[in-house]
Amino acid sequence: MKDARLNPRDGETGPGKALAVNPPSDKPPHRKKGFMFSRRMRGFSLIEMMVVVALIMIVMAFSIMAIQPALKQGHLTEGYNQTLMALRQARDISVAQRQIYFVTLNNGVQPNSVTITQGSTGVVTTTYFLPSDVAFDAEPGLPTSPVVFPTTPDGFGAGATAIDFDQGIAGGVKNVIYFYPDGSAEDAIGNVNNGVVYLARTGFIDTSRAITLWGATGRLRGWHVYKNGAQWYWRQQ
Repeated sequence: MKDARLNPRDGETGPGKALAVNPPSDKPPHRKKGFMFSRRMRGFSLIEMMVVVALIMIVMAFSIMAIQPALKQGHLTEGYNQTLMALRQARDISVAQRQIYFVTLNNGVQPNSVTITQGSTGVVTTTYFLPSDVAFDAEPGLPTSPVVFPTTPDGFGAGATAIDFDQGIAGGVKNVIYFYPDGSAEDAIGNVNNGVVYLARTGFIDTSRAITLWGATGRLRGWHVYKNGAQWYWRQQ
């Protein structure tokens, strides 16, 4: 019987050819020790780690600087929404429950707040607090004319009083609005209560917002200040 042999021409076994077998070796496979291998073994140096930490801190600083304006704008939007929501909520509850509810806008204290109170019992049902960097504030430089362009929101007031309700009324309390079951708004002595409230980040006129109220119907409208050249003007939202 013929042994199977390796044919050197075609790599197949055949008769008369010896099978080439590599002899076993007792030596372990040789690993080439280069720069990367030695780096893996020794880890990172203190200087390298300090550089990485410094880069991370720089990136974080730039990120914080970039998001600060967005955060501040978010606070202003939150305060504006809370005030508008409180006025709408008081009106809706008054209509739904057939009872008088009144809203008090508290200015000059920190934080500024908005409260909803049931008229018949005097119980405060809800309180909203404005963000600490937002206030009821009519910034200097806002449009001040209720007649000619640029006008105040809905032509109410002179743009100089932060909480300016009871338009055209000598008496009354300008920061308290009573909502009646028919949806209308009056002051404490029964006068139709038209007016406006301004919000802003103190010292930043471009953040100014406003909310107007038409007392006869209880209609609420929101406003945002914009600039046209050197002139500020109000645009309804």
